[in-house]
Amino acid sequence: MWLWGRHAVEAALANPLRGAPLRLLATPERARELPDALAGVVRVEVLPPAEIARALPPGAAHQGLALKTALLEPAEITAVATPARGVIVVLDQITDPQNVGAIFRSAAAFGARAIVLQERHAPALAGALAKAAAGAIERVPHVRAVNLSRAIEALSDLGWRAIGLDAGADCPLAELLDERPTALVLGSEGEGLRRLVAEHCDALARIPMAGGFESLNVAAAAAVALYETARAR
Repeated sequence: MWLWGRHAVEAALANPLRGAPLRLLATPERARELPDALAGVVRVEVLPPAEIARALPPGAAHQGLALKTALLEPAEITAVATPARGVIVVLDQITDPQNVGAIFRSAAAFGARAIVLQERHAPALAGALAKAAAGAIERVPHVRAVNLSRAIEALSDLGWRAIGLDAGADCPLAELLDERPTALVLGSEGEGLRRLVAEHCDALARIPMAGGFESLNVAAAAAVALYETARAR
């Protein structure tokens, strides 16, 4: 699995959960900036930008660094949800890597405990997603759930309250937030939350819109919702 981009690669190299790097490609300038502690851990292949680009998928904006490494192992839901405090983000069939990466970045910025993704219908934490996350996938644990409804039930059993974001909900999000541990549940753009997932939420809330807008991009909505939950704690 390849990671690329300065922040994504440097964060992965600093993450002990990653294990030993498999390959590290760097331009001469970036190679000079790498920490001395990497010496003996991995051989840095110093290459021109064009040669690094040839090792990666088309269009990868590598910024002079690329890393081949193992995928991060997901955490267990009980490990990230115990003790019950703060906020966890649950993503329902959000498949766009840029959006998921941006949500990881917001989750790191606002102190989310973890992100729960589906086992299927969710992108791998690599490539464009990792670059959009700017290192946040190394800082925010993730859980892979076979069934999101059961994952929400598990969170409920552990003391969490699930609030689903729905543009058609009656109650503004800010009115529902307090110091209780909260799982923010976000659905895909267009379809939103699936019916069964929405039914497992304790409440549905909307982000108030002005100027005739009905909804935000899901990554922008996640950032606003995470800010509101941080403000309420």
